[in-house]
Amino acid sequence: MKIVIVNTFYGRGSVGRITADLYAELLRSGDVPFVAAGRGGIPEGIEGATIGNLPDFGAHVLKNFFQGGAGFGSASSTKKFIAWLEEIKPDIIHLHNIHGFYLQTELLFSYLKKADIPVVWTLHDCWSFTGHCAYFDYVQPWAKRMQAESGQKDIKGEDMLSLSCDRWKEGCHDCPIHRSAYPYALFKDNSKKNWVAKKNAYTGVKNLTIVTPSHWLADLVGKSYLSDYPVEVIHNGIDLDVFRPFSEKELALKKKQYAGYSHRRVLAVANQWEERKGLTYFERLAQFLPANYTIEIVGLNKPQAQLFKQKYKNGRVLPITRTESVKALASLYRGADVYVNATLEDNFPTTNLEALACGTPVVTFDTGGSSESLAKDCGIVVPKGDFDALAAAIEQVCETHPFSEKSCRARAGLYDKADCTKNYVKLYKRLAGEGS
Repeated sequence: MKIVIVNTFYGRGSVGRITADLYAELLRSGDVPFVAAGRGGIPEGIEGATIGNLPDFGAHVLKNFFQGGAGFGSASSTKKFIAWLEEIKPDIIHLHNIHGFYLQTELLFSYLKKADIPVVWTLHDCWSFTGHCAYFDYVQPWAKRMQAESGQKDIKGEDMLSLSCDRWKEGCHDCPIHRSAYPYALFKDNSKKNWVAKKNAYTGVKNLTIVTPSHWLADLVGKSYLSDYPVEVIHNGIDLDVFRPFSEKELALKKKQYAGYSHRRVLAVANQWEERKGLTYFERLAQFLPANYTIEIVGLNKPQAQLFKQKYKNGRVLPITRTESVKALASLYRGADVYVNATLEDNFPTTNLEALACGTPVVTFDTGGSSESLAKDCGIVVPKGDFDALAAAIEQVCETHPFSEKSCRARAGLYDKADCTKNYVKLYKRLAGEGS
């Protein structure tokens, strides 16, 4: 069985690592995998193709900036990719993120409708059924504009978090966040036209199955124009051998090193830090939590890290730039007293799973599918945007230690990446008529 896996990157970022894991699992199962990546290239020894090139990517980005055309550029690259698919003749095509400025998605889906090849489409956000955004449940810029236009003065900042946009259900228009949210259509709101174009393109594929990593996103798909497709939930998985608690030797060394030490380490991790990831909450926490607490923020870009260093010379915040080393990341998880996910928009964040696998409890806002990975014996879920509840939960975890390493690890065991990839292979075989 030949399977082509399509994503923006191979082996980079959470979805890129899923792509690499799927490729390896297909090799183990005796199948013939191929990878098609939009950017970053493909390592030597991996069968596949790179879609497009740097000039094409730049032109697509500019098309989006000036015309709001994310997903509607890269026509030439897409035609070459389709020609490659016709040469490969895959039995299954598995799409992941197709909105990384490397595909003309109308052309791609026109081909899929004609080719009549079983298609799996894993949605990692909401972009596929909106006119612009990847997420629509954090629209503070819109809320602030509404407040100004209506003259209301009683809408508090945290109350604004309950205001989400539901225009995607019937037809996007007048997008409140086209400038401020990915994919950043800076000079034109094209959400109305895009919504119609996407609906026409993405519906009507004869043999397409949608996969979502969370039940939250599956529910949204059922309310969108993609609702006629079957939807399956396959959670993202993690490497339980890399993300693990301290060994006995490491734990003994830690206890010796920190004997009599009352310091508390709060960890936060993001692939890219921005307002929707809750960065401002950690700035507030740095001023609110007791003096013996340090907040380690991982994934900052260099300017962000420099600003934190200048602002918090007292060591209350430890800024750490992005690392591609999962071993280094696992070490940070292991050393933390609590992992805090203050995201205001998310699907099924693997950072929660990584922390749990290292034996570290999680505190998260009740955002998207972020709470789905937790149980009562391994973390605390607080209302989205409730700073007081967030701070109280952090102190509760750090001071009373209500969650054991064993219970955190047991919860993470439900999300072993080996099970995740095997579930995909089972789906492929079922769609190809090779299994039940």
